Parts: sequence; C-alpha cells; structure tokens
Amino acid sequence: MDQTITDRIARSFAAQTMMQTLGARLASVTPGEVRIEAPILPGLRQQQGFGHAGLTFSLGDSAAGYAALSLMPADRDVLTAEIKINLLAPAMGDLLIATGRVIKPGRRLMVVSAEVHARQADKLTLIAILQGTMVPVDGFA
Repeated sequence: MDQTITDRIARSFAAQTMMQTLGARLASVTPGEVRIEAPILPGLRQQQGFGHAGLTFSLGDSAAGYAALSLMPADRDVLTAEIKINLLAPAMGDLLIATGRVIKPGRRLMVVSAEVHARQADKLTLIAILQGTMVPVDGFA
C-alpha cells in the first residue's frame, strides 16, 4: 500500500470531529478495506445499555467511505450517496469494530459495504451490516 494513501486517510480521519467525539480510531488501512474501532462509551448507549445504533451506523459509514477513498486518486474525494443498515444483534460489550470494503469500484459510483462487530471479553459478535454507494467528487483539500 502506498504510504501517501495511508497518510491521506489518516489526515482526513483526524479532521473528523464526529469520530473524535465517538472516541474512534483508525485501526487499519489496506487498498479497498479500512477498519475503525471505537469504545462503547457510557454516553453512547441507548436505554437498555447497549451501544446506540447511531454509533454503529456512524462507524460503518465512515469505514466504508474510507475504504472507497483508499482507491481514489489524490485529487478526488468521496461522499456517501446512500447507505442502509441491517441491525443483527445488540451492541453488547466494550468495543465496536467496523470493517469497510469496496465491493465494486467505479468512476461515478462505488458500491461499498461494512460489517460491524461488538467485542465482549474474547467474543466478537456481528451486530450490523451496511451496504451503500459512495460518489467520487472533486477533492476539498
């Protein structure tokens, strides 16, 4: 993987105040795949004590978007055009791990997906899958 791509994604991720608020960190970057991890903080839980679906969605969307960005030229960026989520299980545990992947790259549309797992002790549970479309746009830098 070209270090300039990894650095570009790391700079972009660091500028995302939403990810900072969630306590998220960029865990890995490879061409077409990005993993983001975030603790399930007390302020990010829903009424039954599980991680909120909004946290799950935000992490999955960002992981999928950065996976798409990892395949873009330096003068291009991506925006989410649409993305859906299927919630499969409650977000129980202490950490969420979102892995975004590019399913089909394209010049006008990129089909992406993400899987989000919850870690509870030594157990990982698949809690959500997302699928969506990213749109390449002129870079904003």
